Amino acid sequence: MNEAQRITEWVEQKKESAIALARAVWGFAEPNWRETQSAAAISAALEAEGFALERRPCGMETAFVATWGGEGPVIAFLGEYDALPALSQQAGRAEKAPLCEGAPGHGCGHNLLGAGSFAAAVALKDYCRETGLRATVKYFGCPAEEDGGGKVFFARAGYFDKVDAVFAWHPGPANYVSGQGCLAVTGVLYSFKGRTAHAAGAPFAGRSALDAAELMNVGCNYLREHIIPEARLHYAYRDVGGTAPNVVQESACVHYYIRAPRVAQMLDIKRRVDDVARGAALMTGTALTIREVDGFSDYVPNRALSELLWQCMREVGAPAWDEADRALAAQFAATLSAGERADNLASTLSATDLPLSHYAGKDLDDGIAPFFYDPKTAEPGSTDVGDVSWCVPTAQINTATYPSKAPGHSWQMTSHGNTEIAHKAMLTAGKALALAGIKILENPELAEAAKKELHDETNGVYECPIPKEIGPRLNE
Repeated sequence: MNEAQRITEWVEQKKESAIALARAVWGFAEPNWRETQSAAAISAALEAEGFALERRPCGMETAFVATWGGEGPVIAFLGEYDALPALSQQAGRAEKAPLCEGAPGHGCGHNLLGAGSFAAAVALKDYCRETGLRATVKYFGCPAEEDGGGKVFFARAGYFDKVDAVFAWHPGPANYVSGQGCLAVTGVLYSFKGRTAHAAGAPFAGRSALDAAELMNVGCNYLREHIIPEARLHYAYRDVGGTAPNVVQESACVHYYIRAPRVAQMLDIKRRVDDVARGAALMTGTALTIREVDGFSDYVPNRALSELLWQCMREVGAPAWDEADRALAAQFAATLSAGERADNLASTLSATDLPLSHYAGKDLDDGIAPFFYDPKTAEPGSTDVGDVSWCVPTAQINTATYPSKAPGHSWQMTSHGNTEIAHKAMLTAGKALALAGIKILENPELAEAAKKELHDETNGVYECPIPKEIGPRLNE
């Protein structure tokens, strides 16, 4: 029996526990920094498996670190469990049908992510205990990936400094290794304070904070032409000053996400956005407060570990779908137009370097994409896994937990997060991650090569994108 077969046995032995966790966290559906029940369920399951727990690290109430062993190389897995706002949805139903209108839902599959990494950590622990392989296995319980960035605070506090390798995964529409970077991002609140007045009787006495916010947004729209094309600016109003049109609004606030392929580029663009906001305040006679609330670094894919993880994916194999799985996926595909299905595949095609025709006729991905490594190109999203990757060699995979042409961050993804399709893909990911951990333990030269590669890329320097005075908090 080879390593892949043995680790498959270990994961299968914990199959019911992992699926139960995924179902429970899907049901809790707790958003960022409020994942109390989710963190408790996963940490309790790890503690029952013999892991020692560190609770509330870095002041994060819903974070934890679970550790088994204490000798040999340190292999770590990342777990997430936060949900998204307003994506409540009934499981396995191919039409929009919230469980509770307006409630959160797992539209990014983090209930699967946390449970799949649990399966990997426990399987690696059991393998080491049976074989006598010396190792330290860690599971980082990471809250607030969607907004807040728990991993950033771990990285800033040095939690990854003595880790030899980190393996991660994410639910997705296809099976591949993440060989590209991602966009660094900072979240900033621009708050304007003006002076209220009667909008008809004495508008000249007022100073409109809402005008300032709107002028800022207009200015940023003009700025877009003059920043690098890979960058992104997007915003949401947090405060519009009220609902009465006959009142000059004295307050307004917009929340900006500023993204770019590298942290330095992102920070440069932020300085320009700050200046646009200052100009808007100057034009309207209002006061401006700029408050940074979070930030993620770009992802540095480690080629040595990524190739290793890809090989492990191939040894484990893609999820095995049955006719019921394919029939359910077809129902969901039917909810989307041909154009929507093609648009939803755009990021997958970029990440795999495969043509659209590769996925033609496939509602579920049943293969593993060839290894593709292009670190100078950034996938369009952002993740706090980027901060981990600046501190320790990191590799991550995607496995097909939902139909290949469905959108992420959607009710369709929430619905699929509590189905057999998702659970099969989750366990497949757990097997690949655990197998990669074994390969590192049995071939320590792989870890050394990965560390050298990371040092050559970063010069051993990590600069946290969140100012040191900012701690974990809910951005309301």
